[in-house]
Amino acid sequence: MTLRLTDTRTGEQRPFEPIEPGVVRMYVCGPTVYDDAHIGHAMSAIVFDVLRRYLEYSGYRVIHAQNFTDVDDKIIQRAATLGIEPRELAERLIEDWLRDTARLNVKPATIYPRATQEIDTIIEMIKGLIAEGHAYAVEGGDVFFRVDSFPGYGKLSHRSLDEMMAGARIEVDPRKENPMDFALWKGAKPGEPAWDSPWGPGRPGWHIECSAMIYRHLGDRIDIHGGGADLIFPHHENEIAQSEAFTDQEPLARFWVHNGLLQLGGEKMSKSLGNLITIRELLERGDGEAFRFLVLSSHYRSPLTFSDEAMDSARRGLARLQSAVRGFDPATAPATAPDHALARIADETRAEFRAAMDDDLNTPVALSHLFELARAINRERDAGAPAAAVAYAQSVLKELAGVLGLTLETTTQRTDEAIEPFVDLLLEVRAELRKQRLWDLADRIRVRLGELGIRVEDTAQGSTWRRE
Repeated sequence: MTLRLTDTRTGEQRPFEPIEPGVVRMYVCGPTVYDDAHIGHAMSAIVFDVLRRYLEYSGYRVIHAQNFTDVDDKIIQRAATLGIEPRELAERLIEDWLRDTARLNVKPATIYPRATQEIDTIIEMIKGLIAEGHAYAVEGGDVFFRVDSFPGYGKLSHRSLDEMMAGARIEVDPRKENPMDFALWKGAKPGEPAWDSPWGPGRPGWHIECSAMIYRHLGDRIDIHGGGADLIFPHHENEIAQSEAFTDQEPLARFWVHNGLLQLGGEKMSKSLGNLITIRELLERGDGEAFRFLVLSSHYRSPLTFSDEAMDSARRGLARLQSAVRGFDPATAPATAPDHALARIADETRAEFRAAMDDDLNTPVALSHLFELARAINRERDAGAPAAAVAYAQSVLKELAGVLGLTLETTTQRTDEAIEPFVDLLLEVRAELRKQRLWDLADRIRVRLGELGIRVEDTAQGSTWRRE
């Protein structure tokens, strides 16, 4: 099988083939750095990190660009509230993003373009659009894109111009030829960052920066353009219009890939509602890998609900995989599969994992195969399987988990050290209950420990425990 992806523009799932054999050019919209990044941003970063990892696992060289919007109305307003320069705010939040996403085990992008570093290319594109009749300058130094000049406007969101106008909140501006025309350049206001241009001092509009970054760093056309579903309209719709109008090449992206949105307990996250959870808060809880597991548990195009119950389930699921690689030493893993049933199960799991990932990056099914392998490892290890077979299967589990960005390495050892005396005490109590034939109470301890992710095993030498 080959990877098949769903393209938002066509609405179809089709085989992935890059423009240049062996090389994937992928652009993913990054954050507007005006406030702390939240777990919705983290979800999108993880989704496209997994896509990149799987492409690389499949043998492609991925050139991954992820931008920073570092000049914007929100940044200017937030900086003014804090009494600092917009550039200072942007730099601090960019550093935070790079540090926090690294702790989420998100691979660094190949290129991190910034809006403020693309001014020359932005001006070049706007001049070209004006020359071809796709844009026009107005009094005050603003430049607008003329949506009526681009017949394909609406092909990503699958809506007509009239439908978009009816559903959009449009600022009334008498200088616009059409209310849907959008800003490519904004004339400077007193005290705002500004750059010289043929239309006077000003700064770029939001949409044009991404088109300029793609054009400069990746070329006229790319293989994958990614982002959250909330960016389909107007941001990505506008990108298509201005890029394809400027280059006269289409499609801008062979695949438009959008992740579903994250909700908190069924309620949309919103700054106005005050229910945002920042990435830093998540990491401070020690839940970085568990959150990645939660994201993987749902298909990337589906909405995801974040709740205490969902995170508890993710932690338990992660612990089950971690238990299977307990004691794994890479130096002991044979390079080829030994002649044992467990090794054959591991090889079958690899094939099943790839089939799931090839099916539009179906991570929930891919995870289910990892669980089956983890169960087989625990079962065969307990039954006395040869160390080489166990180590081989563990190496395959680590390999496939790594494709998903799961390290299966946590602070479990320190946690086990902290709880060990308490679990041992409970087992001593349970042993005494068993001696007194109080089987119901003894079983209750075993069941409750199992619900907490601790498996109790009774042997002739006594009871032992391990994390599931």
